[in-house]
Amino acid sequence: MGVLSNMIDRENLKPGDHIYSWRQAYIYAHHGIYVGDGMVIHFTRGAGQEIGTGTVLDNFLLSSSPTHSSDTPCARCGDQTGTDGVFSSCLDCFLAGGNLYIFEYGVSPAFFLAKARGGTCTLKQSDPTDEVLHRSSFLLENGFGGYNIFKNNCEDFAIYCKTGLLVSTSISVGRSGQLASYISAASTVVSTPLRFLTTSFSGLALVSFGMYCVGRLMSDIGVRRDVLKVPVERLIATPGLDISERTTQMAKED
Repeated sequence: MGVLSNMIDRENLKPGDHIYSWRQAYIYAHHGIYVGDGMVIHFTRGAGQEIGTGTVLDNFLLSSSPTHSSDTPCARCGDQTGTDGVFSSCLDCFLAGGNLYIFEYGVSPAFFLAKARGGTCTLKQSDPTDEVLHRSSFLLENGFGGYNIFKNNCEDFAIYCKTGLLVSTSISVGRSGQLASYISAASTVVSTPLRFLTTSFSGLALVSFGMYCVGRLMSDIGVRRDVLKVPVERLIATPGLDISERTTQMAKED
């Protein structure tokens, strides 16, 4: 692993690894937990439904669309074209023709900022492998609430499996590093007042890049303070609420 790429060979994978694969010309990535024997547990709303707007925009994200059509299903996974929520797929179906990358935990702040693209690493340490596998298998059986691209997406699922952390405030975005990088970039663009602090292009670029880096770092799960360690069994104790609502309720109770 390194600053330039998190690509990994299949033979180097270990159960409990958080893996991902880029989609749509590297616009975004789909994340999951490798559980061994060539299988991955991952979370999605379903092909063409990830945004959930009810418009043509829903067809833009196809994070888990299978590589096989319903007429020629995968010999190992079967027909998963209509599957959503938490489910298990073989590595080939998870990758959907893309390359394999590993998400890194416990990196230094300098390494984190050197990875200019979000959704590839975090300062937070991973929990032990047995805990990671327990959470992923439990959620495979019991679900992870409703998919929400802003608060409860595939990267949020994988990070929860690795750390047990959920965001405790309902007004925040979730734990997704790639979403945080997009929000930081957008915030930098619209934060016009700071642009007048400099008169040169190089100064403007430096200020803008600094704002982007600070935004990304402060949104990382390893730095944030609006998170709560939640046992996976508690997630199904309050039916009828989505994940963010359940966590907010738990934070009030605790």
